[in-house]
Amino acid sequence: MTPEPPHDCALCPRLVAYRNENKRAEPGWYNGAVGSFGEETARLLIVGLAPGRGGANRTGRPFTGDYAGDLLYATLLDFGFAEGSYQARPDDGLELRDCMITNAVRCVPPENKPTGVEISTCRQFFSARMETLPNLSVILALGRIAHDQTLSALALRKSAFKFGHGARHELGGGRLLFDSFHCSRYNTNTGRLTTEMFHAVFDAIRRELDQMPPRA
Repeated sequence: MTPEPPHDCALCPRLVAYRNENKRAEPGWYNGAVGSFGEETARLLIVGLAPGRGGANRTGRPFTGDYAGDLLYATLLDFGFAEGSYQARPDDGLELRDCMITNAVRCVPPENKPTGVEISTCRQFFSARMETLPNLSVILALGRIAHDQTLSALALRKSAFKFGHGARHELGGGRLLFDSFHCSRYNTNTGRLTTEMFHAVFDAIRRELDQMPPRA
Protein backbone atom coordinates (compact mmCIF):
# COMPACT_ATOMS: atom_id res chain seq x y z
CA MET A 1 0.00 0.00 0.00
CA THR A 2 1.33 3.40 -0.96
CA PRO A 3 1.86 5.84 1.96
CA GLU A 4 0.59 8.79 -0.06
CA PRO A 5 -2.73 9.03 -1.93
CA PRO A 6 -2.75 10.40 -5.48
CA HIS A 7 -3.33 14.12 -5.89
CA ASP A 8 -6.84 13.44 -7.22
CA CYS A 9 -7.75 10.70 -4.72
CA ALA A 10 -11.37 9.74 -5.32
CA LEU A 11 -12.10 7.59 -2.25
CA CYS A 12 -14.26 10.07 -0.31
CA PRO A 13 -17.11 11.57 -2.39
CA ARG A 14 -17.82 14.48 -0.03
CA LEU A 15 -14.15 15.49 0.04
CA VAL A 16 -13.89 15.18 -3.74
CA ALA A 17 -16.91 17.44 -4.16
CA TYR A 18 -15.45 20.01 -1.78
CA ARG A 19 -12.07 19.81 -3.51
CA ASN A 20 -13.73 20.44 -6.87
CA GLU A 21 -15.65 23.36 -5.38
CA ASN A 22 -12.38 24.88 -4.18
CA LYS A 23 -10.78 24.21 -7.57
CA ARG A 24 -13.50 26.19 -9.30
CA ALA A 25 -13.15 29.06 -6.83
CA GLU A 26 -9.35 29.01 -6.68
CA PRO A 27 -7.92 27.24 -9.74
CA GLY A 28 -4.37 28.29 -8.86
CA TRP A 29 -4.37 26.45 -5.54
CA TYR A 30 -3.01 22.94 -4.97
CA ASN A 31 -6.51 21.50 -4.35
CA GLY A 32 -5.54 17.87 -3.85
CA ALA A 33 -4.57 15.20 -1.35
CA VAL A 34 -1.62 16.63 0.56
CA GLY A 35 1.40 14.38 1.00
CA SER A 36 3.62 14.06 4.05
CA PHE A 37 6.64 16.33 4.53
CA GLY A 38 9.98 15.36 6.06
CA GLU A 39 12.60 12.67 6.35
CA GLU A 40 11.83 8.94 6.03
CA THR A 41 14.66 8.35 8.53
CA ALA A 42 12.77 10.47 11.07
CA ARG A 43 12.28 9.33 14.64
CA LEU A 44 9.48 11.88 15.21
CA LEU A 45 6.17 11.79 13.34
CA ILE A 46 3.81 14.73 13.86
CA VAL A 47 0.17 13.99 13.03
CA GLY A 48 -2.26 16.78 12.29
CA LEU A 49 -5.97 16.68 11.54
CA ALA A 50 -6.35 17.56 7.85
CA PRO A 51 -5.22 20.25 5.39
CA GLY A 52 -6.64 23.71 6.01
CA ARG A 53 -8.57 25.21 3.11
CA GLY A 54 -6.31 28.25 2.80
CA GLY A 55 -3.25 26.50 4.20
CA ALA A 56 -2.04 23.13 2.95
CA ASN A 57 -4.92 22.84 0.48
CA ARG A 58 -3.61 26.03 -1.09
CA THR A 59 0.13 25.37 -0.87
CA GLY A 60 0.39 21.58 -1.05
CA ARG A 61 2.59 21.20 2.05
CA PRO A 62 1.30 20.25 5.51
CA PHE A 63 0.72 23.18 7.87
CA THR A 64 2.00 25.68 5.31
CA GLY A 65 0.24 28.96 4.77
CA ASP A 66 -1.96 29.28 7.86
CA TYR A 67 -1.59 30.25 11.51
CA ALA A 68 -1.18 26.67 12.74
CA GLY A 69 1.89 26.38 10.54
CA ASP A 70 3.34 29.63 11.87
CA LEU A 71 3.37 28.23 15.40
CA LEU A 72 4.34 24.67 14.46
CA TYR A 73 7.28 25.50 12.21
CA ALA A 74 8.62 28.18 14.57
CA THR A 75 8.56 25.57 17.31
CA LEU A 76 10.29 22.96 15.14
CA LEU A 77 13.04 25.45 14.39
CA ASP A 78 13.39 26.29 18.09
CA PHE A 79 13.78 22.63 19.07
CA GLY A 80 16.12 21.55 16.29
CA PHE A 81 13.60 19.63 14.20
CA ALA A 82 13.91 22.00 11.24
CA GLU A 83 16.54 24.11 9.48
CA GLY A 84 16.19 27.14 7.26
CA SER A 85 13.51 29.78 7.20
CA TYR A 86 9.78 29.18 7.21
CA GLN A 87 8.13 31.61 4.81
CA ALA A 88 4.71 29.94 4.49
CA ARG A 89 5.31 28.56 1.01
CA PRO A 90 6.52 25.13 -0.16
CA ASP A 91 9.56 26.52 -1.97
CA ASP A 92 10.93 28.43 1.04
CA GLY A 93 13.79 25.93 1.44
CA LEU A 94 12.78 24.84 4.93
CA GLU A 95 13.96 21.30 5.72
CA LEU A 96 12.88 19.04 8.56
CA ARG A 97 15.44 17.19 10.67
CA ASP A 98 14.64 13.82 12.27
CA CYS A 99 10.98 14.69 11.77
CA MET A 100 8.06 14.10 9.42
CA ILE A 101 4.66 15.80 9.34
CA THR A 102 1.51 14.13 8.04
CA ASN A 103 -2.25 14.36 8.55
CA ALA A 104 -4.89 11.92 9.74
CA VAL A 105 -6.96 12.91 6.69
CA ARG A 106 -5.15 14.03 3.55
CA CYS A 107 -7.85 16.11 1.80
CA VAL A 108 -9.39 19.31 3.11
CA PRO A 109 -12.79 18.70 4.73
CA PRO A 110 -15.62 21.25 4.90
CA GLU A 111 -15.42 23.28 8.12
CA ASN A 112 -12.28 21.31 9.09
CA LYS A 113 -14.50 18.41 10.16
CA PRO A 114 -13.89 15.04 8.49
CA THR A 115 -16.50 12.37 9.06
CA GLY A 116 -15.79 9.07 10.79
CA VAL A 117 -16.00 7.25 7.46
CA GLU A 118 -13.50 9.66 5.87
CA ILE A 119 -11.09 9.20 8.77
CA SER A 120 -11.36 5.43 8.47
CA THR A 121 -10.96 5.50 4.69
CA CYS A 122 -7.78 7.57 4.89
CA ARG A 123 -6.29 5.31 7.58
CA GLN A 124 -4.76 3.03 4.97
CA PHE A 125 -2.40 5.81 3.89
CA PHE A 126 -1.57 6.77 7.46
CA SER A 127 -0.79 3.16 8.38
CA ALA A 128 1.39 2.74 5.30
CA ARG A 129 3.17 5.98 6.12
CA MET A 130 4.12 4.75 9.59
CA GLU A 131 5.34 1.47 8.13
CA THR A 132 7.81 3.32 5.90
CA LEU A 133 9.53 5.00 8.88
CA PRO A 134 12.07 2.45 10.16
CA ASN A 135 13.32 4.68 12.98
CA LEU A 136 9.94 5.91 14.22
CA SER A 137 10.15 6.29 18.00
CA VAL A 138 7.85 9.18 18.95
CA ILE A 139 4.48 10.21 17.54
CA LEU A 140 2.97 13.59 18.38
CA ALA A 141 -0.79 13.76 17.91
CA LEU A 142 -2.15 17.26 17.43
CA GLY A 143 -5.69 16.85 18.65
CA ARG A 144 -8.00 13.97 19.46
CA ILE A 145 -8.67 12.87 15.88
CA ALA A 146 -4.93 12.48 15.23
CA HIS A 147 -4.63 10.64 18.55
CA ASP A 148 -7.46 8.24 17.72
CA GLN A 149 -6.24 7.70 14.15
CA THR A 150 -2.83 6.69 15.50
CA LEU A 151 -4.29 4.21 17.96
CA SER A 152 -6.63 2.73 15.36
CA ALA A 153 -3.80 2.33 12.86
CA LEU A 154 -1.81 0.45 15.49
CA ALA A 155 -4.84 -1.63 16.55
CA LEU A 156 -4.68 -0.29 20.11
CA ARG A 157 -7.69 0.26 22.38
CA LYS A 158 -8.55 3.95 22.74
CA SER A 159 -9.81 3.39 26.27
CA ALA A 160 -6.29 2.45 27.35
CA PHE A 161 -4.74 5.68 26.07
CA LYS A 162 -6.77 8.72 27.09
CA PHE A 163 -6.15 11.90 25.12
CA GLY A 164 -4.93 14.88 27.11
CA HIS A 165 -2.66 17.81 26.40
CA GLY A 166 0.86 16.88 27.46
CA ALA A 167 -0.01 13.21 27.93
CA ARG A 168 2.70 10.61 27.29
CA HIS A 169 1.71 7.07 26.31
CA GLU A 170 3.89 4.00 25.92
CA LEU A 171 2.60 2.12 22.88
CA GLY A 172 4.88 -0.87 23.05
CA GLY A 173 7.71 -1.77 20.73
CA GLY A 174 9.73 1.15 22.06
CA ARG A 175 7.33 3.76 20.65
CA LEU A 176 5.83 6.70 22.51
CA LEU A 177 2.75 8.79 21.78
CA PHE A 178 2.56 12.39 22.99
CA ASP A 179 -0.62 14.47 22.84
CA SER A 180 -1.10 18.17 22.31
CA PHE A 181 -4.07 20.36 21.63
CA HIS A 182 -4.00 21.32 17.96
CA CYS A 183 -2.04 24.51 17.25
CA SER A 184 -5.00 26.10 15.48
CA ARG A 185 -5.81 29.79 15.69
CA TYR A 186 -9.02 28.94 17.54
CA ASN A 187 -7.15 27.10 20.30
CA THR A 188 -4.52 29.78 20.69
CA ASN A 189 -6.96 32.71 20.50
CA THR A 190 -9.14 31.19 23.22
CA GLY A 191 -6.14 30.41 25.43
CA ARG A 192 -6.77 26.67 25.31
CA LEU A 193 -3.25 26.33 23.94
CA THR A 194 -0.46 28.80 24.68
CA THR A 195 2.97 28.91 23.09
CA GLU A 196 4.42 27.89 26.45
CA MET A 197 2.13 24.85 26.64
CA PHE A 198 3.07 23.83 23.10
CA HIS A 199 6.77 24.27 23.80
CA ALA A 200 6.49 22.16 26.95
CA VAL A 201 5.34 19.19 24.86
CA PHE A 202 8.24 19.61 22.45
CA ASP A 203 10.66 19.98 25.31
CA ALA A 204 9.50 16.59 26.64
CA ILE A 205 9.82 15.03 23.19
CA ARG A 206 13.28 16.50 22.69
CA ARG A 207 14.46 15.06 26.01
CA GLU A 208 13.06 11.62 25.15
CA LEU A 209 14.75 11.53 21.75
CA ASP A 210 18.05 12.80 23.13
CA GLN A 211 18.10 9.82 25.51
CA MET A 212 17.44 7.30 22.73
CA PRO A 213 20.10 5.62 20.57
CA PRO A 214 20.95 7.59 17.41
CA ARG A 215 18.93 6.78 14.32
CA ALA A 216 20.26 4.32 11.75
